[in-house]
Amino acid sequence: MNRFVIGIGWRVVVLLLVALATGYAIWGPYPRLLPLLGGLGGLLLAANLYFYCTNTNRKLIRFLESVQYSDFAISFRSDNTLGPTFRDLNGQFNTVLEAFRQARAEKEANLHYLNTLVQHVNVGLLSFESSGRVELVNQTALRLLGVYRLRTLADLQATQPDLHAWLQANAGAAVATYQGGPQGELTVRCTSVRLRGRLVSVVSLQNIRGELQQKELESWQNLTKVLRHEIMNSITPIVSLTGTMRDIIEVDLLGKDNDPAEDLSPTALGALNDLRDALSTIENRGQSIMRFVDAYRSFTSIPQPKLTEVSARELLMGVANLAQPDLNREGVKLTVVVPSPAPMLLADAGQIEMILLNLLRNALESFVKPTPGAAILLEASLVDTRPILAVIDNGPGIEPEAIEQIFIPFYTTKKTGSGIGLSLSRQIMQQHGGSLTVASEPGKGSTFRLIF
Repeated sequence: MNRFVIGIGWRVVVLLLVALATGYAIWGPYPRLLPLLGGLGGLLLAANLYFYCTNTNRKLIRFLESVQYSDFAISFRSDNTLGPTFRDLNGQFNTVLEAFRQARAEKEANLHYLNTLVQHVNVGLLSFESSGRVELVNQTALRLLGVYRLRTLADLQATQPDLHAWLQANAGAAVATYQGGPQGELTVRCTSVRLRGRLVSVVSLQNIRGELQQKELESWQNLTKVLRHEIMNSITPIVSLTGTMRDIIEVDLLGKDNDPAEDLSPTALGALNDLRDALSTIENRGQSIMRFVDAYRSFTSIPQPKLTEVSARELLMGVANLAQPDLNREGVKLTVVVPSPAPMLLADAGQIEMILLNLLRNALESFVKPTPGAAILLEASLVDTRPILAVIDNGPGIEPEAIEQIFIPFYTTKKTGSGIGLSLSRQIMQQHGGSLTVASEPGKGSTFRLIF
């Protein structure tokens, strides 16, 4: 403070001396230019004194403006020559600005961290104002809603009209739940919060298709286990007793080499032959049922996949080579399309190959012979970092009433089918953490997608 007072003092003294000298020059016998120079010097000294005295105020204004406009890049000299109090004041200014800089940096880091979490979470998140303007939306929400970008709720009108109407009706609700989507598989939860007087609605979207399919699969597996257990327990003794009775007739009554006992009448002999044939038929059918039921053991005891990194190109080309002879024999054209670079899958190559071969066989058998221009496409793609393998045919397609049932165990539209292939394929894909979907239009073909 002493330095500041001294600075003011000598400036005032010099200013007074200049003023006195100027006055003396005016009244004395001196040239007219000298008073003019004295007046100019006095003005400069007065201006210097003014800026010297208001220096602290200007610094304070700069400091407050930097806080007001969040401009924390400025700094103040810590080696101020006006004295320790002014040096401490500059130091405090710098300390406060540094605290603001740190707070803003932490805020930006937290926002970046939270935004990263929001974008990578497997639940769709959306927030919007009462006017409908979308403030936040993550990639999962865009994918579930089937839109590329979302700026206002009105953008949902074209793709999700029911959901758009529901969100508008429940924007201010405390808690509301909506279940809809293409197949009733999208669960939406909406809540509202008031931020600084603004009403903001927060929406979470979750695709429950996987959970529904898993529950359905578990139900079918449990049912299959029970049926298999009951059928095997019932049919095994029947087959065994039937075989024993047939052996008794063949060995004890008809004799070896079909040489019947002499005391049997022709009528009794004919009845025994008929009975033997009937027992053989029962035994054969019983054994067929046992083999049929035993075949479904694979549906309830699929081994866990051994995941390795597999190239989609190598996988599809290998499947194409295996299926090519059958396709050539039926006159069906097979095309393989893989982008470059080829997507990499984390999968059990043997199990995925089995799924693709089953889908190719189904596509081949769907064509009505002969079918000119019959073609099947094996395609690999990458959508939102998720590898997808597709089997696409231009066959007759699947009827709408059948498409909902093709993944149900034991359901088949083929005369010789077991109805286990597609349900088994879907179960394998679920064990891979993916899904198997179908899209079909009668008369235009079908598309099966393996989504990893």
